[in-house]
This record gives sequence, structure tokens and C-alpha cells, in this order.
Amino acid sequence: MKRTRNGHILSAVVLLVLSCGGADDQPEEQAAPVADAFLDPNTATHEELVVIPGIDTAVANTIVAGRPYDDMVAVDAAVGDGLTDEQKEAVYALIWLPIDLNSAAEEDFLLIPGVGPRMAHEFEEYRPYDAIERWRREIAKYVDEEEITRMERYITIR
Repeated sequence: MKRTRNGHILSAVVLLVLSCGGADDQPEEQAAPVADAFLDPNTATHEELVVIPGIDTAVANTIVAGRPYDDMVAVDAAVGDGLTDEQKEAVYALIWLPIDLNSAAEEDFLLIPGVGPRMAHEFEEYRPYDAIERWRREIAKYVDEEEITRMERYITIR
């Protein structure tokens, strides 16, 4: 199996699911999120994608066929309207391209699971960011450290 930068844990999950008859046969509740690792939609294999709850064979094929993706807005367009917002949040907790704090639009920030219009506005308000510590300091005015740590996984400063 091809290894991604997300390491051995994801590969083990994929092997487990495939050995049980495939992702399409598995109930959603059996698929577990992988600890802090995101799949890169530009490099994830079809087999890795179909393990994600909400991504069926057709969506996985669409994601693979639409490569390369410059940003999550393009990935979101490939995922399409077939998923509810809650399903997309579950998918984006596992597959993601980091968003640049200094150049992303509000629509990019709104794709981060749990981020609404107010928080997206706060991300934009304090630009430009010269370091992640500044972002942490500003966002700490609105959310606790646990939420900062969770959201930080989705962003980058280029």
C-alpha cells in the first residue's frame, strides 16, 4: 500500500476496513477519526478516501479526478452538494488542505469544522499575521485553549 505523509496509523485503518470487505460495507459508526493527521486530498488514494464516513465511491472518484486542488473551496466543490453540512464537517475533520491565514477568504474559513461567520471574521480582522503566536493571542479572546489547538490544525501562515 502506498504510504502518505499521514503515516502508518491511517494505513492500518485502511487495511483493517479493506480486510473486512470494503468501506462501502461498513457502518459509519465503525470508522474512527485518525489522531491529528489529515489526509491530503491531492495525494490520498481512492481506498483511503472511501474509509471516511460520507465519502462513497462516487465522491472518492470525483475527488481523485479533480486533482490538483489549490484550496479547500475547490475540494468542497468536488465533494458537492450531496452531503449535509454536518457530514462535510465530519469529512473535513479527516481530509484537509491547510488554509493560509493571510490570504484566505471568509468562505475558506467557513469550511473549517465548527467555524461560523463571527469566527471567520475574527480570523480576517487581525491580518496580517507574522507568527502563529499572534493568531493564538487574538483568537484566545473568543475561545479556550482547546479550541485554539483544534482550529490551528486547519491553518497555516505562509
